[in-house]
Amino acid sequence: MSGATALRQPVDSGIVNGANAVATRRFFDSASAGWMVKVFPGEFYVTSKADEVLVTVLGSCVSACIRDRRTGLGGMNHFMLPHSHAGKWAGDLQSTRFGNFAMEKLINELMKAGCSRDSLEIKVFGGGNVTDTNNAIGTENSEFIMRYLEAEGLRCIAQDLGGQLPRRIHYTPATGKVVRRLLGTGESYAVAREETEYVRRLSSRTTAGDIQLFDQ
Repeated sequence: MSGATALRQPVDSGIVNGANAVATRRFFDSASAGWMVKVFPGEFYVTSKADEVLVTVLGSCVSACIRDRRTGLGGMNHFMLPHSHAGKWAGDLQSTRFGNFAMEKLINELMKAGCSRDSLEIKVFGGGNVTDTNNAIGTENSEFIMRYLEAEGLRCIAQDLGGQLPRRIHYTPATGKVVRRLLGTGESYAVAREETEYVRRLSSRTTAGDIQLFDQ
């Protein structure tokens, strides 16, 4: 993200019409003169604030950017794996590090906050195979998100999935604008290392809320 951070504050309480938004880092960016909310793996965030931009870095991970196009209220999630090892929709402590629960959680919170399902504008990003693995987690995540949306009868109006490079995403729910930047090879190595460590911690069942990734 360009520009220096002039001010850091604790995360906003995240109450939007009674919906709890979850994110660990909210700060003021002097370069853009606006508020940034970093959405880390296993997190989601819902906002009705016109001056908030949701930011994340995606390697193998996938984020769905969803808003109500009539009201501008929207949010973002960030998940690492399609589903829990048990294969259940709300399995493994209902963790939003898994795509199945991350999608349900974000959409449900948007509905509770007053969004209309018929007015949802959905864009999805990520799913690059950047980690040194034969499992192709990025491909699995990409295929999962498209299957999920089709199964739920939700139309995706924009997607940028796959490849081998990580992405930085800036999403403004108020307008629906997304700025996507592909990261270079040097940054790819850093993201791959972080994701490999994240997968290792997942295998030992450490909760995603205890892991701080991509804080660069």
